Amino acid sequence: MPELPEVETVARGLAARVAGDIIESVWLGSKREPLKSPAAQIVATLESSRMIGVRRIGKHIVFDLDRVARTPSSAKLHKSNAKKRGSNRGVKLNSQWIVHLGMTGQLLLCEPGSEIAKHTHAILTLRSGRELRFVDPRRFGRLSVATDFAAAGEEPLLVDLEKFVEVFHARKTPIKSALLNQKLLSGVGNIYADESLFRAAVRPRRRASSLTREELRRLFLSIQEVLKEAITAGGSSISNYVNSAGEAGFFQLQHRVYGRESEPCLVCKTPIKRIVMAGRSSHYCPRCQK
Repeated sequence: MPELPEVETVARGLAARVAGDIIESVWLGSKREPLKSPAAQIVATLESSRMIGVRRIGKHIVFDLDRVARTPSSAKLHKSNAKKRGSNRGVKLNSQWIVHLGMTGQLLLCEPGSEIAKHTHAILTLRSGRELRFVDPRRFGRLSVATDFAAAGEEPLLVDLEKFVEVFHARKTPIKSALLNQKLLSGVGNIYADESLFRAAVRPRRRASSLTREELRRLFLSIQEVLKEAITAGGSSISNYVNSAGEAGFFQLQHRVYGRESEPCLVCKTPIKRIVMAGRSSHYCPRCQK
């Protein structure tokens, strides 16, 4: 599943390539699962909107939109589409398009004549002549519109040490589970929790409340270090993750524990262990992590 570094990479790439472009028309597939907002509302909100910015909030990609005047041709198309979908009353100015990539979702900027991949669930035709496509084989991704979207938890790259300690020091759950709780920290997933815990020398099953302030400080610094390094490397491509240009990331080459079960620890040579916690794999070094 794309985590914070992968989502940040996609958002930055799209911001550089589509900011300022205008959405002329929207096609949505017949599958209902990807649509968190009603199809008619998504289409009415996106069509004839300028993408004034693209950014990441937690694990979500947020397109900030501004309504623009329609050209005569687009106005005619919109009127025709509106008859099929119903009224567009309730569309807000300065709305947002929210994309969650789920496990296998991709946002790809394509030329209009290029082959449309199987499992394409949305195609946005842009005034520049390009198409922005949402592809998701497993259909765990979600598309919605909003006006003031916010993450539930703290932003890992912006939270300060005192707030981080406050969030985690009294939690009775294992620290790995707490890190994955998006209501506490938005954006950290399985890969980067494992990598951060290794660098902080903390085992994933330790109760969060058992960590000393020094251990929490190390973990705080490790999370920020790992996330920044992963963003610089373009994220981790361990499944089908690619950025908006279809390019893979490289941080998987720097993983120290994740996916390295039975391989020697890069620090002490002890074989890396894999355990399952709440249905999720966790990787750690039994000697380096206490």
